[in-house]
Amino acid sequence: MQSDIKALVFDVFGTCVDFRGSIIKECRALGKAKGLRVNWAKFTDAWRAGYKPAMDRVRSGELPWTKIDVLHRMILDDILQKFRIADAFTEAEKVHLNLVWHRLKPWPDTVKGLKRLKKRYIIATLSNGNTALLVNMAKFGGLPWDCIFSSENFHHFKPDPETYLGAAALLDLKPDEVMLVAAHKHDLRSAALCGLKTAFVRRPHEHGRNKGTDLADDPAFTVNAGDFVDLAAKLDCQK
Repeated sequence: MQSDIKALVFDVFGTCVDFRGSIIKECRALGKAKGLRVNWAKFTDAWRAGYKPAMDRVRSGELPWTKIDVLHRMILDDILQKFRIADAFTEAEKVHLNLVWHRLKPWPDTVKGLKRLKKRYIIATLSNGNTALLVNMAKFGGLPWDCIFSSENFHHFKPDPETYLGAAALLDLKPDEVMLVAAHKHDLRSAALCGLKTAFVRRPHEHGRNKGTDLADDPAFTVNAGDFVDLAAKLDCQK
């Protein structure tokens, strides 16, 4: 099985990086500097909750093609109003805050695991994030990608088939020579329908501690792993 795989493409938000913990930490520091009393965990969760509905507006044709940085800013403007703190920020501060998605911290095993996997496979992002976001995040977190595949390459968001099949085509590979690595089972199931191999990696703290998430192994996936280091071992990547 492993000998057939040539490339691993990775979901990024939640799978490679701790978006929730990173954003809460930066927002708390900003709020403290401004003397704001805000539940920043709820603020972050509200920001993330707007992600799928915003993409769905693009996918349905309600909005023209719009990159994630712009969608994130639309959601941010809305929740700043809902939390009644919009007037506390200058436009420059809002721009900087919106770019917090470029500054997300990798999970502790991410870089070590990617470096091992890179020795045997092409490793690339396959994310709904836009290219600049993914490049900046890689520089910030030391993520050693061979290449960046973004929704911008295809003008489609996952789970549209164009994303999964587009990544394989850009690598000049057959779909079954590519494996999607993700912490989200719906993403993996959509990739499998397009013929990709699949690796489920558990991220129990993606949505905070003690938050209900389906972490059970699933025999429908090609591989199930505890983290990226475990995935590297299961794919016979040497230390």
